[in-house]
Amino acid sequence: MAKPLVLDETWLNRIVEQTTGLQYGSVVITVHDGRIVQIDRTERTRYDQPSKPQHVDTPKNKQASKDDSLRIVQ
Repeated sequence: MAKPLVLDETWLNRIVEQTTGLQYGSVVITVHDGRIVQIDRTERTRYDQPSKPQHVDTPKNKQASKDDSLRIVQ
């Protein structure tokens, strides 16, 4: 038979801490022998998709140059 899960103030605070500010994602609580032993938080970041896909036409045999590197825009 399963043991009843007892939540004290410490675990309640930990659960609230992990869910605070979470927009998209999940919080998984792992229980062993009726005790919480672990809390996993997985956060997702969602980006709006552009309304129209942009296609860039490039030749297949084009050599990469210094100008083709990934740039960070701030």
